[in-house]
Amino acid sequence: MSMKADAEGKAYDDINVTPMVDLYLVLLLIFIIMTTAGLQGLKVHLPKESAATSQAKKKIQAITVANDGKICLNTVPVSLAELETRLGQQKAQTPDFPVVIRGDSAAQYQGIMDVLNVCTKLGITEVALATKPLKGQ
Repeated sequence: MSMKADAEGKAYDDINVTPMVDLYLVLLLIFIIMTTAGLQGLKVHLPKESAATSQAKKKIQAITVANDGKICLNTVPVSLAELETRLGQQKAQTPDFPVVIRGDSAAQYQGIMDVLNVCTKLGITEVALATKPLKGQ
């Protein structure tokens, strides 16, 4: 076992940890500053919504096309004519409401196109097609 000696010839066997502690404290300080800087923003007074807008919340209408061609509006089975009637009634109450079309991957494309044609005929502009995210994303 060898011991190191200083300039006066005295042997020492301890490690000076002060620079390492300083480094950890600097890294901790940087971490704290960066996390708080990302969370803070300008303070603003947000406007309050009126009673009319809070009552007229947009309710998403979910249309499902099963692989056998059956159509459901919010889990209620409907025909294509009933779908048009119900969406027309919803359009009269709320002019701009979102529609999400959920088509089974084995469903015929024509069934989904029929639903899209109904939405276009009624003037529904907020239409989305639901899909599964790719694995790994």
